[in-house]
Formats: sequence, C-alpha cells, structure tokens
Amino acid sequence: MTIAFTTADTTSLAQTEGTVVVLVGGDGALSGAGADADAAMDGALQRAVSSSRFKAKHGEAMEFPFPAGMKADRLILAATGKTKLDPTTARQLGGKIAAKIGKLEAPGVTVHADGLDAAHVAELAAGMKLRRYAFSRYKTGNDADTLGKGGITIATADVDAVKAAFTDTDALAEGTFFTRDLVSEPANVLFPSSFAERLEALKEHGVEVTVMGEKELEEIGMGSLLCVGLGSAQESKVVVMKWMGADDASEAPFCAVGKGVTFDTGGISIKPAGGMEEMTMDMGGAGVVSGLMKTVALRKAKANVIGVVGLVENMPDGLATRPGDIVTSLSGKTIEVINTDAEGRLVLADILFYAQREFKPAATINLATLTGAVIIALGNTNAGLFSNDDTLAGQIADAAKAESEGIWRLPLGKEYDDLIKSSLADVKNTGGRAAGSITAAQFLQRFVDDSPWAHIDIAGVTLSKESKPLHGKGASGWGVATLNRFVKDNFEK
Repeated sequence: MTIAFTTADTTSLAQTEGTVVVLVGGDGALSGAGADADAAMDGALQRAVSSSRFKAKHGEAMEFPFPAGMKADRLILAATGKTKLDPTTARQLGGKIAAKIGKLEAPGVTVHADGLDAAHVAELAAGMKLRRYAFSRYKTGNDADTLGKGGITIATADVDAVKAAFTDTDALAEGTFFTRDLVSEPANVLFPSSFAERLEALKEHGVEVTVMGEKELEEIGMGSLLCVGLGSAQESKVVVMKWMGADDASEAPFCAVGKGVTFDTGGISIKPAGGMEEMTMDMGGAGVVSGLMKTVALRKAKANVIGVVGLVENMPDGLATRPGDIVTSLSGKTIEVINTDAEGRLVLADILFYAQREFKPAATINLATLTGAVIIALGNTNAGLFSNDDTLAGQIADAAKAESEGIWRLPLGKEYDDLIKSSLADVKNTGGRAAGSITAAQFLQRFVDDSPWAHIDIAGVTLSKESKPLHGKGASGWGVATLNRFVKDNFEK
C-alpha cells in the first residue's frame, strides 16, 4: 500500500470527493482545514466539538456521512488529544484514524494534517499504513478485499520535508509487514526451505544472505539444533543475514538471533490438539529478526547488523528425538532432552553460540516465542526480557518504551540453575513448571559468552487476540520497531 503526499490546499476542500479527515485539538480548536469544513457545513463541526458527546481525547473520531456543503461521501473529525503530540502518539493517531476509516473505496481518503510538523506527519502516515495491513492472501471472493481499493493522500504544508522524514518510518512499516506476513503464513507454505528463499530475496536490498543446510550444519556440529528437525521431512536451515552499513566495516556488529520453528507439534512430547493450529507462529522470533533486517536495509542504516535465524520443523515420527535422548551442542556442552516440546531453546543454543563465536558482536539479542509461562506471568501486554547486562537491558527497555511496545524485565540467577541440572549430561532442556520462563533463559545463558546478551520471550505478543492502534487481530510484528530503535539509538553515529 502506498501513501501519497500533497500540498495542503483548503480552497478545494469542499470539492474533495471520497473521505475527508480533518483534525481538532484537545482544546476543541479546529485545524485550518477543519474550520473551512465547518464553514461549508454551516457550523456542524463546531457544534459537535462543543457538545458533551465529543471529549476530544487522543484518537477520538466522529463521522459525518454525506456532509452538507461538501462533495465528500463522509467527513471524519479526529482529535489530536489534550497532550502535545510526540512521534509515538502521532503514529498511534494515524493508526486510530485508519481504523475509523475501515474499508476504503475509491477515490480514497484525504487527510488534512495541517498544524503538524513534518516529522509528526510522517509518523501519522506510518501509523495509517501499519494499521491498514491485512493478511488476506488465502481469502477469495468478497472476503479477499478487506481494505478496499481506495488510496491515502495526506495534505501537508511541506511535502518535501514529510517525504524525507517518511523514508525511515516507511522502511519500518515495510519491515513490520514482512514479519507479519511470515508469521501469518501456514506451515504448508512457510517451511524451512521456503522461509530461507524469502530471506534470500533480501539480497535485492543489499543484505548479504548465506543459507546453510543440514550437511553443513552437521559438519559444523550443530547437534542441538539438528535434533529438533529429525522427525520432519523438511530440511533444517540456518540463515545468516548481514547488513554492513557502518562507515567502519570492521566495527563490532549488533547481532539479532531468532528462533524459527515453522511448525511445532511438540514432537514426541506432543501438544494437545486444541490450539495447535496457532503453532505456525512459533517462528515469530525469526520473523522479527527478518523484519529488522529488511528495515535497516531499506533505510540504509549506518550500522553493522547481523541476523541469524535457525529454521526447523518439530514433528513426531520414527526418527524424531525422544525424551531422554542426549545431544551434543555446537559449544560442546551436552544436553539431556527431557521434553521435546522445549525445542526452541535447543535451536537457540546452537545459533547463539555460533553468532557470538563467528561475529564477536558488541551486543546480542535473541527473540523467541519460547514459553507459555511468560504469558502466565505477563499476559499478552508485555514481552519478557532477560539479560546478563544491566546497560543493555536498559537500552532495550528504553527502545521499547519509545515505540510503545510493552516489555518487562524478569530475573536471572544462579539459584535457578539447580532446576536444569542433569544427572547424565551438562544440562537438561527444561526445569518443569516452576519459573518456566526463567529456567528457559538460564538454559540459553549457558550458551553465550560474557559479552552483553539479552533474551526476549515474545510468546504473548506475537499474535494479538484484539485490535490495537497499529495492528488488527493476528500477527502484530511486535519487536521490529523496538530493535530498529535500539539500533538507531546505540549503533548509529
């Protein structure tokens, strides 16, 4: 979906067709376009603003169908809120306006963003774009057209400045869409090989992409990752994506690592049937890493960023890993597999070790839909954050706050290691129900060095059961904005 920008011209407002959006401040003051529309409508907007029915809260909108004195099919009056807009609230305002618009038919919508500076207009545009995403690839007939054919035009005072500011925010939207598409795809379409092919397409944006198959992974020694895919007909893959955008190519990179289990039955420790269809989202961590790589490439980030994803399918058959099996990881540590449904950490163990050994990153963040326990702890509002470095944890929390993506730090500690001690191997892959998210993070920490590292458990935020300002129900794309902000704030000079 594209968004067009045009120079504001309220003289033709009454002649504009389709849907028209004008703004009102939290104090009830109509924008210039709003005042012109009010005059054409014989004071209807001012009467609405003055009524007790309209509170002028941020994102509150009132619709006027077939407004008198105008050619528009409808006019939407949207409030900027009582607090001065910042980039986050401007983006959310765009999302709320887009949600109010709904299905949009030709000739589309014209949003009069007069009164907002260029940066805020760009954020508003990005918010509209993010909220108007829909994954309808497999719908047919009338259900296939969920958004309509109408386009979005934003009228602003300084088109050139807005277009320049929109370059970065549009890159974020496109990267987020990439993640949402990946998370939404069914497992018969998105499996390790086809996932890898989609990542290879990032080469056209300047990303260096390397795909390793099972033969190479066996030679390297990724026994932990490979044991997860033994029961699947699909070949396991590891994909390395490099964006070397810093002026100094030798500068230590930031490394993002993602779990990509394209479908998870639990293996021999099979999951209950109810809800198993949602396990197509168990590659959400790899999806976020992929979306980040597309974002930094599209906006030509002045940073060295490396993404590593492990792509496997966890299925049960006669070759599948069994509870009680012992495998040797790339690090040389042995792992007793207690539960084959705790497979994501087995994937991450090898690719985390590989990423730190090969690239010596300044910081490493891994993401995974790792545990149901994090949903019990934090619900669907916050991702769980674990880190061996207070500075890194603070940087991630600041980035998430700036992007309005919920995150909450949970503890690590040696006392939790007792829960994953194995009498037969160096470690076991699960410590039971108690502190399940923490012991999963403790397990991962066994496979990282002393450099700054963080694990983000996104099991509760990858799929949304309800609509939010910047996304509808389904794949949220949570994490792309946070990691992109983290890169901007800490790795670009």
